Parts: sequence; C-alpha cells; structure tokens
Amino acid sequence: MTEGLEQLNNQLTTALNKRNRKNFRKLFLGLHGYEQSQLFAEFDFAQRKLIYTFLSPEELANVFDDTEEDPGEMGKYLDEMSDAYVSRLLSEMYMDNVVDIFTDIRPIKRKKYIGLLPSDEADQVRELIHYEDETAGSIMTTEFIKVDKNQTVGTAMQHVKQEAQEAEVIAYIYVTDEANKLVGVLSVRDLITHSDDEKVADVMATRVLAVDVNEDQEAIAEQVRDYNFVAIPVVDASEEIVGIITVDDIIDVIDEESAEDYSHLAGVDTETISRNPFQTALKRLPWLITLLFLGMLTATLINHFEGLLSQVSVLAIFISLITGTAGNAGTQSLAVAVRRLATNNHLKIARLILNEIATGIIIGVITGICVFVMVGVWKQNFLLGAVVGTAMASAIFVANLAGSLIPIGMEKLGVDPAVASGPFISTLSDLTSVLIYFNIAQYFLQLFIK
Repeated sequence: MTEGLEQLNNQLTTALNKRNRKNFRKLFLGLHGYEQSQLFAEFDFAQRKLIYTFLSPEELANVFDDTEEDPGEMGKYLDEMSDAYVSRLLSEMYMDNVVDIFTDIRPIKRKKYIGLLPSDEADQVRELIHYEDETAGSIMTTEFIKVDKNQTVGTAMQHVKQEAQEAEVIAYIYVTDEANKLVGVLSVRDLITHSDDEKVADVMATRVLAVDVNEDQEAIAEQVRDYNFVAIPVVDASEEIVGIITVDDIIDVIDEESAEDYSHLAGVDTETISRNPFQTALKRLPWLITLLFLGMLTATLINHFEGLLSQVSVLAIFISLITGTAGNAGTQSLAVAVRRLATNNHLKIARLILNEIATGIIIGVITGICVFVMVGVWKQNFLLGAVVGTAMASAIFVANLAGSLIPIGMEKLGVDPAVASGPFISTLSDLTSVLIYFNIAQYFLQLFIK
C-alpha cells in the first residue's frame, strides 16, 4: 500500500472508530474504485460490519467490481452481510464478477446466494457458471448492448441510452438479426455521426471478429491484444451472441497466464500463498521427488564411471562446473522457446530451432575455449583443458537444443510447453552433461594419463 493510501486508511479508520458516517462516506466515496477495494481489504471484521451500515449495497458493489482480491476471499465477505444486503449487492455487480465469486465458494453457499438473486439473474449465473474454466464462456459478461439491424439510428441511440447504465462497456453496440445472430457492430461515434433516419444495417460494420464460447482464454487474449479491442463478442455454435469479454478481464487473463507460465518454469505454484508450511511443502514435493529420481540417474551414471574417476580423480573437480553451465544454457533456451510458443508465433518455429542450434554452437565454442585456457593454465595440463573444454562445448550445445526442442515437442503432443520447467531442464542437462563429459574423458584416457 502506498504512503498516500496509508494516510487515507488512518483517516477512514478514525472515522469508523468515531462512528462518523458522514466523514467516512465523504472520504471513501471520493476515491477511485480500485483504491476503495485496496482499503476495504485492510479493514477487520468489526470495521467491515460497520461499513455495511455506512455504504449502500449499490455503492459497495462498485468496490467488489473493481477489486483485485481473490474471489474466494470476496465470498467470505458475503457471509458477514444480511441476506437482503447480499441480494442487492450481487444484483448491482457485473455478472462475470458475480460468477467469479460463486466459482470459488462452496456449492451449498453458492446455492444459497443464487437463490437470493432475481430469477432472470439467477438463470444467467447458472448458465455462466457451468462453462469450462479458462474458456470464453467462463470470463464473459452478459451485460452488453445489442440492437436489431432493422432499427433506425435514432431508435438505436434511444435504446443505447436506456441500456447504458446496466452495460459493462458501451464502446461497441452489437447488431443482430431476427434470430439473434451477430451480423454487425456499431460504435457510439457511428450513431452520433449518422442521421436518425438511416438504417442500422446501412451504417454498421459487417466484418465482426467474434470468438466461440468454448475458445481458450489465452488465444482470446492474443486476439484482443493484436486488434486493440476494448471488448470482443462471444458467440455459440449457432452464431448467436451470448456475451462479451472486456479488456479488463483480458488483462486479468494475461496476468494469470503469465503467472501460470512462471509457476511451471519455476516448478512451483507462485500464485497460491499459504501460511501453512506443511501445505506449502506438500505442493512443492511432487516436482522435487520427480527431479530426485531423475537426479539419481545422474548419480548412477557417475557411479558407472567410478573406475575412470579412481584413475583420474581430477575429473571430479569439473563435474559441477559443466553440469551447472549447461543447465543455465538449457534454461535460457527453454525460456525463449516457451515465450515464442506462448505468443503463438508458429511461423518462426523452424527458424527458432535453427537459431538455437547456431546459438548453442557459438556459446559452446566460446565457453569451451575459455574453459580450455583456464583449466590448462590452472592445472598446467592443456590436455585436461581440452577434455573439459570439449565436454563443456558439447554439453552446452545439447542443453541448448533440448531447451528449445522439448517444449516444442510437448506442444505438439498437446501438453502445456511451460511444464518443461527450469528445474526439469537443469536436471536433464546434468544427466546428459555427465554422460558427454565422461565419454569424452574416457576417449582421451590413454593420452590423459601420464
């Protein structure tokens, strides 16, 4: 929380402690919705109970619509309110935000709150809540403005004025035919600049980019980004418009997908914060145990070359140097490949692979030469330096190639490429690096031993 918000928090807390409703409302309602939501989250249970008497459900609905807090936490606030207050609050919120809250609360609570809504809104919630997670249907809102293509511009403008208060976005007005199929789109500017007597069908844009209700949210976010849309319509299998996805929800999707990709790359859930160390450990253990077994293969491989190490023990000094550097190179290549796939840049995948091959060769050769010189000077044995340098160059090349090929292969198999996490690539690089290192050393063994 910024210093300015902290000062406001102190002032609002003072107003609450003094039961000064007028001062609290003046301070709180003068803030932006995001600031209101930030401050609301800082109040304790007793303070919130008092706020429910200071603010109307309509005023608090704006706070809930603008919050960045976890929907599950928002659901807990509903338990603190009277049923009448909850009913009015939910009715004033945008439907997609209501659905977000209901998705994260227990079914028995969800059923209760849905029952508090007017029948038409309850039906909308029931329909929206059953869409598969991370699809267009799960993030769309049903509060949008549509007009009939046979209307005049004048009547369409009147309709927009009537519906504007309830709509989440009025930048676009969607045009439908008699069967509710999406056939065009208008802007407010179109309505203002054309004569009232003109037909909507004559002034609308007929090329409309819409998304299917079951389309993946990540693909939708890319379209909104590419076309700079404020909102994008959602249609069902019959091409009937069923909702819209607004840019604020797209921003949330981008943030969510980025956090998810980072979690996969790190091999740990970075979004879910638990204060229970035992629960945190349980969430991290599966990956670590999996990597432990993969690491055991590396240990087994080293054990296989025990005879070589007993003859030339100096080789053991450079194991961690080679595996660590190769792992770092593989992780860098992985990050580039996952990012390229995430931006759906499939046209350049072949170029990416060729680029990573060339990059791996250049990095490997330069690093190998550096290691050759350093080890040769340090140990006064340039033959040993040649072994370590060659192994380093080869290991980096293989790790670089694996870091780009593995996520591409996983995507072809329908698996999220981000699952090819940094720890996984690093551990796999350890295995291949050790194999390369000892085989090269064994090849030069007769020359190496003096």
